[in-house]
Amino acid sequence: DGRSRAPGFQQPPAAVLLPTPARPSHVCKAVCPGGAVITRPRQVLGQGPHPPPWPTLASRSRCLGAALPPRPQTGRGGHLNITVRCRQDTDAAVLHSSGLRSRGAAAVRGPLPEPGASVEVAGLRQEAAGEVAVLELRGRLRAGRRYVLQLGFQGWLEEDLDGLFLTRYTDQGRSSMLVASQLEPTYARTVYPCFDEPAMKATFNIRIVHDPSYVALSNMPAIDVSEMKDENGSLWTVTTFNTSLKMSTYLTAFVICDFDYVTRTERGNEIRIWARKEAVKNGYVDYALNITGPIFSFLEDLLNVSYPLPKTDLVALPDFGAGAMENWGLMTFQESSLMYLPSDKFTSRKAMIAIIVSHELGHQWFGNLVTMNWWNDLWLNEGLSSYFEYLGATFVEPKLPLDKIFYDHVVQPVLREDNEIGVRSLSESEDKIKGSFSLMSLFDSITYNKVKNTKFFLFFVYSKLMSYLKEFSFSNANQDNLWTHIQMVIDAQDEVHLPVSVKQIMDSWTCQNGFPVLTLNLTTGTISQEHFLDKKNENSTDSYNNTWIIPISWMRNGSSQPLIWLDKSSKVFPEMQVSESEYDWILLNVNLSGYYRVNYDQLNLKRLARLLENDPKAIPAVSRFQLIDDVFALTQFGYIQIETALELTKYLAREDELFIWNVVLLNLVPEDLESTLKSYEVYPLLKKYLLKRMLPIYHYYAGFIRQNVDALEDDYFAQVYLEKLFATACWLGLQDCLNLSSELYAKWMDNPEYKIPFLIRRTVCCYGVAVGSDKEWNFAWEMYNHTGSTKEDKDILLSAMSCAKESWLLYRYLQYGLSDTLFSSNCTSIIILYVVTKDIGHRIAWEFVTENWPLLSERYDKQPALGSLYFCGSLASSSIFMCEL
Repeated sequence: DGRSRAPGFQQPPAAVLLPTPARPSHVCKAVCPGGAVITRPRQVLGQGPHPPPWPTLASRSRCLGAALPPRPQTGRGGHLNITVRCRQDTDAAVLHSSGLRSRGAAAVRGPLPEPGASVEVAGLRQEAAGEVAVLELRGRLRAGRRYVLQLGFQGWLEEDLDGLFLTRYTDQGRSSMLVASQLEPTYARTVYPCFDEPAMKATFNIRIVHDPSYVALSNMPAIDVSEMKDENGSLWTVTTFNTSLKMSTYLTAFVICDFDYVTRTERGNEIRIWARKEAVKNGYVDYALNITGPIFSFLEDLLNVSYPLPKTDLVALPDFGAGAMENWGLMTFQESSLMYLPSDKFTSRKAMIAIIVSHELGHQWFGNLVTMNWWNDLWLNEGLSSYFEYLGATFVEPKLPLDKIFYDHVVQPVLREDNEIGVRSLSESEDKIKGSFSLMSLFDSITYNKVKNTKFFLFFVYSKLMSYLKEFSFSNANQDNLWTHIQMVIDAQDEVHLPVSVKQIMDSWTCQNGFPVLTLNLTTGTISQEHFLDKKNENSTDSYNNTWIIPISWMRNGSSQPLIWLDKSSKVFPEMQVSESEYDWILLNVNLSGYYRVNYDQLNLKRLARLLENDPKAIPAVSRFQLIDDVFALTQFGYIQIETALELTKYLAREDELFIWNVVLLNLVPEDLESTLKSYEVYPLLKKYLLKRMLPIYHYYAGFIRQNVDALEDDYFAQVYLEKLFATACWLGLQDCLNLSSELYAKWMDNPEYKIPFLIRRTVCCYGVAVGSDKEWNFAWEMYNHTGSTKEDKDILLSAMSCAKESWLLYRYLQYGLSDTLFSSNCTSIIILYVVTKDIGHRIAWEFVTENWPLLSERYDKQPALGSLYFCGSLASSSIFMCEL
């Protein structure tokens, strides 16, 4: 019954859904001043006051549902039964509810199993500020007895991608629509009244009434599909789903669509990938189907815990704000995160899909089976899943350099973010989050990536995760529960000895913000630590005097050494003292195994620089990456001088790793390569210093571009970073790069069916126009207006046309930008911004804006025009120009 239906009349696909939370196993407890224990839903943190302090239901609940037809366009509604067990006598029940209206009379049946028993309801009051509904009773619910809360509700279908939402799309040339849900973190209360807390788990019996031309999906398999007529005689389909496993409200999920799917079965788990009919027909989701089952099996074997559901649906949504969501049994994805074109020869897109799918599958254990007690320990869901995403992706794509991808895409970015003032710690108290953060702000790179950068933690993780998962299955845990299980591993072996308990070690990383920088003195063998902060910023001070308990991996003269621990602010390690030989060197944090930066003394830096010039491969690639990134970060934050950092880059002519070259360019080359106006001092120095060191790696890849670009289809970093390398080479005036761009662009002009190599297409188009004449510019204009041009094609050409070196071409381009018939209004400001960043375009764009200011500000409102002024001002080089501005 879960197959896509033939397309029919396109009315909103969902009439009603009936989720029914059941058997929450926990409630939020609070102690009254008099000592009595009450229970109540928490507020949405960061919003509104606390909910009213009426004692509520301690929940063991079970729900049943029934559906009601909605309004014909945007309405939806339903009915729910919540079975609860009362822990304490009470005359009120408080549930989460936001933006919903009651429908019909609320009722309370029970106590169960007394036939016909009920408690009279005095009223149902919605409190918008606290996002709660208060069910007031004329009688009392008695402790230890079970009751059924019965409520009808109705709401609206919005197109805002949160809660239960409507989205429109085109499939096979036809307009269509679907309904889907996104309930994390606290949107379940906007869909149905519930106890919307992660620790209040329940089983759910869900029934959805929907248009017959659509299929309804939820967490569990459908067990019945029937028909019903409403009071107007309209026919509806009723899809009833099997009882769910015990889970949190934010994991309930609903999709009502007319998609097709592909399917396979893995170890009894029916896996279906749903997508637009056109995408399924063209094979765009075949890759996702082929990897999902093997990743499932890999994780089951690794964790030794079976996946407990009989089916798994993955749905590719044309528009989805969350990117991907791990709903148990019904995962949802932005379709670009799940689709791979069979004609795509390159692996970078495969890597992205494999990582995202692995992450969501990891959540089936970390988050769904075992859920954090509350959102302040969100990293237990996201951090662990983020670690296993790389293991799963490596399993299905063993050729990918996922270790290097991990350090480049995860470690380096989070190190840069985690040193900013005001960044929170990984685990915060509930009270602090209530006062300082919104829940959505917790879904950041700190939560997803920080803990998986602590390899000490990960070394022990999966050896004891089986017992952690089994003890807390269908329940909740906090970080201390995890530390307890890791401690059990430590206590049961003799290989590793810790200076203190696992909790003390890990709390120093999860309960403090930021991270340390270690300073090594080779003469004395002293290693000291301090909070890595910007010394150039007066407000950036370590007021907390943070100290971490740090495991240090290290090597001496190329040989790995035993792990050592720094458990105080400074400590002497005699084994770190070196001889006078220039070949005696130390490397800390080998392969970025720890979450910290290293500041070496001048003696060791000179020895490392010499080693790199003589034999760069003596230092592992990831450690070379780390050395470069560390020294530039230390320069930026005032720990060392730029000359010291540049010492470590002298060897670069012998560096053949693109991901290391990218971190060099990230630190040395302006982000905006198109203009030298603000780089007039550094540009000639870069041209002299950097270009000669780039030549070997440039010529290596230029050979592939000219002769056999398909040979790079398995070179992940070429697909990600080759454009930056070539753009920098052309920007620095490398003649071969300019000639290559001209050659490839001329090939395209001679044969418009020719495909410029995707890896450097933006650079080729820009410099093909730049070294050409109006002939090349006119061809770009013609191809921009070609009906077969994709959105990405148009964006590349829009930028390329601003690369022209002749003033009159740029002025004509700006004039074209004013035409309503040639461009949409939002393109006008984009064209101005592209032109203003070019050397010769800066003054031309400024004169154009001043001449046309009345028209720009009138036609396009102030914002786009003011944006143009802002960029003009950011490149201002004189006080006279600033006065004109």
